[in-house]
Amino acid sequence: MRIAYVSVDPGVSVFGPHGASVHIQEIVREFAAQGHEVTIFTTRRGNLRHRLAELADIELIETTINHAAAVKREQAQREIAHDFGMEIIRRGFDLVYERYSLFSTVLAEVNQPGVLEVNSPLLDLQRAHRDVVDYKAAENALIKQVTAAVATVCVSDPLREWVLRQVPGARAYTVPNGVNTSRIFPQPEDEGQAVVTFVGSLKPWHGVEYAIWAAAVAQEQWQLRIVGDGPQRVPLMDLAQKLRVDADFRGAVSPSEIPGQLRGSAIGVAPYPETVSAHHYFSPLQVYEYLAAGLPIVASNIGQIPQAVGDAGVLVPGSNASALAQAIDNLVYCPLRRWELGAQARRQALRHCTWSGVVRTIVDLVSQSRGMSGWRRHIGHKGRHMRGTAS
Repeated sequence: MRIAYVSVDPGVSVFGPHGASVHIQEIVREFAAQGHEVTIFTTRRGNLRHRLAELADIELIETTINHAAAVKREQAQREIAHDFGMEIIRRGFDLVYERYSLFSTVLAEVNQPGVLEVNSPLLDLQRAHRDVVDYKAAENALIKQVTAAVATVCVSDPLREWVLRQVPGARAYTVPNGVNTSRIFPQPEDEGQAVVTFVGSLKPWHGVEYAIWAAAVAQEQWQLRIVGDGPQRVPLMDLAQKLRVDADFRGAVSPSEIPGQLRGSAIGVAPYPETVSAHHYFSPLQVYEYLAAGLPIVASNIGQIPQAVGDAGVLVPGSNASALAQAIDNLVYCPLRRWELGAQARRQALRHCTWSGVVRTIVDLVSQSRGMSGWRRHIGHKGRHMRGTAS
């Protein structure tokens, strides 16, 4: 099957260190691994040093957006989406797979089988936190895209519910994120002091400050490793210094470097704050990476986190550094318990959280929606639990 992967969001790089880039690359890599020919259409290629080796030969068509002014940026997105659509029609792809972005109507224009992937409620986020000149156009674009898609796949239940509020009767399904269990795998812990690792962007909704506060009040000996970068890096480093916490800040790394950053870890931590609980639409990539690495997890009991962690960790209230510290201390004190939870983590990753399962489920959804049994090539059994509705 010839697949056009489309991303018209100028804020998302195809090749980058962040979760969105990991998601794009892994979906494309898995499509290719399952025998499909993929061409990427994007407004932001990113840095090739962050590219997975398996994507070296993937065709990529880039048209950049360089306008700072919101009105020109929005117009450029509409024009580029139209141009991408015309090129897709000209080349005759079998499937269009589009990452939801504001103002794009590629799926609606091509009149070909298409999947819309929704990773965040962009329409709401843009209005709340950024400039949006033509909100009605963005709203209409979403309605057109969802209506045209044979399946709208959402990474979490809150996102699926959001789509259904925007477009009642949409063919919307929940297909959580995954992890590459071949690239990320269990490795021995460092000898001596236990290492507690956080992976993710250093932004307010990740709650990394609670991990630092937890380290400051911990009763057991463990070191906090922080892998990632973002606007909170300097304040977090200042906090660690103020609290005399020996935190190892590693900075942003490429997706291919994650296994090396997890090496030696004893525990994975996801300390999301309580303030994001009501709007926690994420499907936490770092939790799936901890699972694949066979790490016991200590995480906040909010949003999609309990479903992702399953039986492989300990849940604590969000924004509670004392509870976080106690949960980590208990695991540091008991190596056997760490081993048991870590083994369960790896089992969960292999059974339920692979990118191959994600892609098989998505292609199977297209097959069912269109009645195209020929598209079931390389499908096999469903690798993921899928929830959804269809009109």
